[in-house]
Amino acid sequence: MTRTAAIVYICLCTVVVLFQMALALGAPWGHLAMGGQWPGTFSIGLRLLAVLQAALLVWFAIVVANRAGLVQTKYAPRWAIWVVFGVSTLSAIANVMTPSIPERMLWGPVATVMLISVVAIIVGTRGLKNSAPK
Repeated sequence: MTRTAAIVYICLCTVVVLFQMALALGAPWGHLAMGGQWPGTFSIGLRLLAVLQAALLVWFAIVVANRAGLVQTKYAPRWAIWVVFGVSTLSAIANVMTPSIPERMLWGPVATVMLISVVAIIVGTRGLKNSAPK
């Protein structure tokens, strides 16, 4: 179950990273991000933020892959899954509650499945008992 949850998370994370990079490169999909407050093409500042979000998501995918045993790396300490869990929780809440209906319909389910996947990985690796931050 842990391996499957990690693969689901990584696949969805890849989709989100590609979306963020498309925004950064000028795709006119602003209505599908950040509450739909900036429809069309993002400004330079928002494009840089999209790149930062993409980079963070790549690291999250590495953390998940490491925790699930798909890879081994020193760049994903065991406690980092709690960072992924926290951000995934906030992301799921934000995407389910966003005033932008298109964003809610697209990213609400994606963020929710990503959160469920992270929880499955934590539970499957006994993380609730063994890896709480100290």
